[in-house]
Amino acid sequence: MRLIDTHAHLFADEFAADYSDAIARAQSAGVEHIFLQNIDASTIDALHRLERKYPIVCHAFMGIHPTSVTENYKKEIARFDAAIAARNYIGIGEIGLDLYWSSEFFKEQKKVFEYQIAISIEKELPVAIHCRDAFAEIVESLRQFDASKLNGIFHSFTGTPDEAETIFSLGNFVLGINGIVTYKSATFANTLNQIPLSKIVLETDCPYLSPVPHRGKRNESSYLPYIVNRLSEVYQILPTEIAETTTQNVKKMFPSLIDRK
Repeated sequence: MRLIDTHAHLFADEFAADYSDAIARAQSAGVEHIFLQNIDASTIDALHRLERKYPIVCHAFMGIHPTSVTENYKKEIARFDAAIAARNYIGIGEIGLDLYWSSEFFKEQKKVFEYQIAISIEKELPVAIHCRDAFAEIVESLRQFDASKLNGIFHSFTGTPDEAETIFSLGNFVLGINGIVTYKSATFANTLNQIPLSKIVLETDCPYLSPVPHRGKRNESSYLPYIVNRLSEVYQILPTEIAETTTQNVKKMFPSLIDRK
């Protein structure tokens, strides 16, 4: 199987001791490409170092995670702007809105999110959108932009078919499915097959959200096959078809990957 992990944080401290082994295991599991989603100014250097060491496998996004947005958000934007001006990235991410932990800096989150969306349009880059307890707010923000110019991945989708249709109406978006789909509590899996497989891509969000049977332990890109196997059950097709279709879905949105071998 040829697989693509569209959302990973392999530059995180959790991988400091064995990132090279984690990447080797991922490649052995059939993972050809790993998208590295930035978190904030503090992770930029580590993000760049990992991509430089593995330029064929690892591909950097640049963004400001919503939970990193505080009253000092202008400093984060300044670092983001400097990074974007200095080099090319495959996408803008991880960006979005998160009201799960706190709504204290919601206004600031909204400003930062919409600013990064505008940059993605200017640079013609796909986005990776984080949405936690903020679906209506994300939709409100995205409706301000021209849907024909928006594209990217809604990270860690666990919603309904109706919510998926709303997302698709906002732009050329696909849905990132990760280890949550393997959990017994994942009721969204019961209706996931109502969403076309052409709108699904794979992700791990490692080191977080490990799939069963590794739930509660550190996640890594080599665990993508567990997600493939669960989606095979959901869509009632062979795992190889899940792998091939989701990989092609990514390459349609990121055609430069075709040349990175």
